[in-house]
Order: sequence, then C-alpha cells, then structure tokens
Amino acid sequence: MIRSMTGYGRGEFVSGDRTIIAEVRSVNNRYRDVLVRLPKTLQPLEDDIRSQVSSKMRRGRFEVNIQIEKKEGQSELALQLNMEMARSYYRILTTVSEEFGLQKTIGPQEICQMKDVLTYKPEEMDLEGIRGDLSSALNAALENCDAMRLKEGGALELELLQRLDRIEAALNEIQEKAPLVLEDWSKRVREKLQQMVQGIQVDENRLAQEMVYFSDRSDITEEVVRSRSHLAQFRKAMDGNEPVGRKLEFLVQELHREINTVSSKASDAPISATAVDVKVELEKMREQVQNVE
Repeated sequence: MIRSMTGYGRGEFVSGDRTIIAEVRSVNNRYRDVLVRLPKTLQPLEDDIRSQVSSKMRRGRFEVNIQIEKKEGQSELALQLNMEMARSYYRILTTVSEEFGLQKTIGPQEICQMKDVLTYKPEEMDLEGIRGDLSSALNAALENCDAMRLKEGGALELELLQRLDRIEAALNEIQEKAPLVLEDWSKRVREKLQQMVQGIQVDENRLAQEMVYFSDRSDITEEVVRSRSHLAQFRKAMDGNEPVGRKLEFLVQELHREINTVSSKASDAPISATAVDVKVELEKMREQVQNVE
C-alpha cells in the first residue's frame, strides 16, 4: 500500500515531574528534509532526532517540534539578576539626571528593563538520562504520523485505481476503433479518386501500396501495448511496501507520452477525443502521485 507524504503525529513521555512532547508534521518534498525545533538545553540531541526520523521516514519534509513541560509552579528557566550591570545603569542614569537637572525618580522596573540586567539561566539537564525519554516520545509521534500517512495513502490508492480502470477502458475503446481507421481512410480515398478521375480505372496495386504505407504510419499497436504495460507496472508498484512516488511519477509521464503519440498517429477524430479524456485522467494522476512517498 502506498503512503501519502502529508501527515501529523504527536507523542508524549512522562518522567517524574517532566513531560516531553514531540510533534511531527510532514508535507510534500522531492527528497527527505528534516527541520528540528527544540529547547536550547536539548540542542546536543538534534542529530539523534534527525537520525531517528530518517530511519523511519523515506521522503517528505518533516517539521519536528520538541517541548518540555513541567508541573505547575515549576519552571525550566530561572531568572538571574546581574547586580554589577544594574549598578552601572543606575550610576549612568543618576549622572544624566544630575547633569540636566532632571527630577525623575529611578525605579527598579526601569533598571530591570535594561539590557542584560536580567538573564535566563536554563536548568541543567542530564542529556544521557533524557535521551531515551525523548526517543520514546518521538517514536510515538512518528508512528502516529505514519499511520495518518498510510490512511491518506489508502484513499489516494483507491482513487488512482479508479483512474487506471478508466484509462484501461479508454485504451480498449481506442484499440477497437483502430482497425476502422484504415477502412475509413481507404473508403475516403476511393471516393476522392472516383470524383477526380471519372471513367478511369483506379490502379489497385498503387492503392494497395498507399494503404500499406498509411497502415504502417498510423499503426498504434506498439503504443497501446506499452501503455498497458505501464498500467500493469503502476498497479504492481502500489502493491509493494517501498516508497514508489518517483516511479509512479515516471510512469504517468511515460503514459502521457504514449497517448500523445497515439493521438497524433491515428489521425482519427474519435480516437483523438478518447485520447484527450485519457490525458485529463493522467493530469489528475500526476497531481496525486506528487503526494505519494
């Protein structure tokens, strides 16, 4: 069964007073691209996160968001007061006030708003201890994301199979009409010749040679056979478990090329009309397979 490249998954792991939350969002991408957002304290684990995503996901753009929540009243970050910096700001503000005769009182709020007076000190964390917990939360998120991708892939597969059936029916119709093209051409040529050379007998040998030439030029048997082969490969590819998005894109492209050739070689309005219907189906398939892993 095929997988879509669009999905979302969330996973949690609770350890003591701390909850690790992992979220994974995936969208279309020609290759595999992993974007990781996580707290600064966990940045040394970024490569581990990328490796874990890459081991489970083959194709798409993945946005991984890691958060740590603690029990109410607890904080991962602690504010620190830089007293030396605060004294420096106070001296400067006092000097300016005295120099220009300003009466404004300098309050603690103003001092604390100055740059680098208050700083954040992240809580030191045991990265080795948290590594396994983070991996568990991320694994749950990846499994949920993959389940969503698989479910959407099932819907895509059903629709693609319906379009394949319609294309196959159109090929049957084209194949049935193909022999009539030569008969219709021969009939029209005879009628024109009779109008142009009334009373003169038509050279049947020459006409037969022209019919052979036209038959060879307008023969679409090979194109129809190759198109059927591409349809069979398309169905077989969707039955596997490996990523097949690029292969399906290639097969759609090849089918489009074969149908274009059929339309130009047949030189027949009904066949060309049926070929247009096939192209419409192929265009819709092209848009759909771009979302297949």
